[in-house]
Amino acid sequence: MLYLASQSPRRLSVLNEMGVQVELLLPESFEDSESLEIRLPHESGLDYVTRVTLLKLEAAKKRLLRQQKIWSPILCADTTVCIRNSAEDLIFGKPTDDKHALQILQELNGKTHEVYTAVALLVHRESSPIHLVSISRVTFENNPLEKIMAYIKSKEPFGKAGAYAIQGIGAALIKNLDGSHSGVMGLPLYETSQLLDLAGISYTLNL
Repeated sequence: MLYLASQSPRRLSVLNEMGVQVELLLPESFEDSESLEIRLPHESGLDYVTRVTLLKLEAAKKRLLRQQKIWSPILCADTTVCIRNSAEDLIFGKPTDDKHALQILQELNGKTHEVYTAVALLVHRESSPIHLVSISRVTFENNPLEKIMAYIKSKEPFGKAGAYAIQGIGAALIKNLDGSHSGVMGLPLYETSQLLDLAGISYTLNL
């Protein structure tokens, strides 16, 4: 069995499709999960997503021990949307409201950005975590404002890093993807399978 320390239905769906037996290990009400996502000054997108994922994995380990559940490996992942910049990477999280979603999508519109998804696995409580990062480049079409506004009205952008879902109607905004479709979704199949192989966790690929 594998514990998944994520509230993302997309990540759970990917693991279910891989035939992995999963139990959710979600934050408890008193945990301040948002504080783990605070960016450090001048932190790159790649460093940010790696650090946040490992922090979330450590928090999940403490949660599991606190709840005195039977030990099984813990998987954690985090996705960050970023425009590379010579001065400082521009990192886009989840939109807070319609105005914020519009601001993010207009910033991405007509440009190429990176999507980093870090996946980390803790096999034994005494061991160090193992992690990999999927890097994809996504290019938005130069979409008209009306199309962006209609997309925001669908409410799909909310709860998504970068204010879009490539697995949903957000794909209509995208001109090109160079990289991992599942990675942009939030759980890259290749990197995840590599970690499961290292941990000896069985899965199938009947997708």
